[in-house]
Amino acid sequence: MTISPPSIPTACTTCDSASVGADTDTRNEADVASVDPERWPDVARLPRSSALRTALARRIVENALAKTPLRIRQGGRQHTEGSPHGDGGPGVATLLLHDPAAFHRRIGADGLIGFGESYMAGEWDADDLVAALTMLASRVDALVPAPLRRLRGAWVHRRPALERNTLDGARDNVRRHYDLSNDLFALFLDPSLTYSSALFTALPAAHADLTAAQHRKIDRLLDLARVGPGTRLLEIGTGWGELALRAADRGAEVLTVTLSAEQRDLAARRIAAAGLTDRVTVELGDYRQVRGSFDAVVSVEMIEAVGAEYWPVFFATLRRLVAPGGSVALQAITMPHAGMLNTARTHTWISKYVFPGGLIPSREAIARESAAAGLRITDDAGYGEHYAETLRLWREEFLRQSEAVTALGFDRAFRRMWELYLAYSEAGFRSHYLDVRQIRLVADGALTGRLR
Repeated sequence: MTISPPSIPTACTTCDSASVGADTDTRNEADVASVDPERWPDVARLPRSSALRTALARRIVENALAKTPLRIRQGGRQHTEGSPHGDGGPGVATLLLHDPAAFHRRIGADGLIGFGESYMAGEWDADDLVAALTMLASRVDALVPAPLRRLRGAWVHRRPALERNTLDGARDNVRRHYDLSNDLFALFLDPSLTYSSALFTALPAAHADLTAAQHRKIDRLLDLARVGPGTRLLEIGTGWGELALRAADRGAEVLTVTLSAEQRDLAARRIAAAGLTDRVTVELGDYRQVRGSFDAVVSVEMIEAVGAEYWPVFFATLRRLVAPGGSVALQAITMPHAGMLNTARTHTWISKYVFPGGLIPSREAIARESAAAGLRITDDAGYGEHYAETLRLWREEFLRQSEAVTALGFDRAFRRMWELYLAYSEAGFRSHYLDVRQIRLVADGALTGRLR
């Protein structure tokens, strides 16, 4: 099925046609021409940035990179699309600045959004993209001197009000990512179509181990939630149905809800093919609109799409829906609390292009918001290194499938956007800036007991 890339605002809010070209002597004309200005307006055209802002950005970037083992080389084009860039392991990576003027100008105008848009435009590459990003992520707190951090407000943008996760806003935000194309996700996910961290028996892992590792992750979550024969289970965030299928195989009665029409349709077909429609109901709807009482509630990497504004509602809903003596099992990506507070106020490259309306919580935020709703954490285990491995396998397969991605109607800027997104995420886990947690919560006063 042919489908267009995500809906990106067509109004370029930072571009000035009169200013484009002033610093573009080294821009590659073929790369510029390959970017669709209607689909990717802020990538196709350079933003406004005064000479002072650009010079300051250049100085900050050069000083920051000087604190890392990264090598910098200007000019030349060695990136081969569709080829993996290494495994993010030890070694010194090289940042290839094909167009230094455009690179610094974008950062001068838009900070890290400009950094990502510059990659989408083909203005820089790395001989090992994950290694380069991991070096930066592992030194994130030391790259910019403290006095210059006060200038952060000059480079960041506020999150668009239209991306708030209201009932309508959440539906639109989910559609922009998860309704891209089921065929696209099938190209790089394993046959279980599970789009969340796997749990391996050993690292590094072979690609053949990914489905088994995804089932191991799902089974541990179902164990955390005490899911067995006759369990009334609610799943918030269906994905493509694998968790619901495995829960039904245990004899559970499953209601699973999603805001993605594409996911709902395919999950329903998979459930019907497995002969489990009598045990699993898939509904297109918002978690806030679910009614009933459930012995167990499971949600896998969905809290990141809720938004900080709605975390109190999310946990209050969990508390309302879980029956006395029941369990809630969450799988959640987490980040440091200070970083979360900064990100919550910022429109980032990820929120602009990949996950609109999303925010990764901290462990402190989860603990505070769940306690305020009357839920108590009884189990909390982290598997960040397993997510790095999962992302490596996805990224390598995505790159191998470059021609097939193109055949689905996704252009070069989209492919580079997703390559950077997967590599950027992998680097976050390899640097331990990000983690992924499996958490069990119970209502205050409910029976507890640690998983053995």
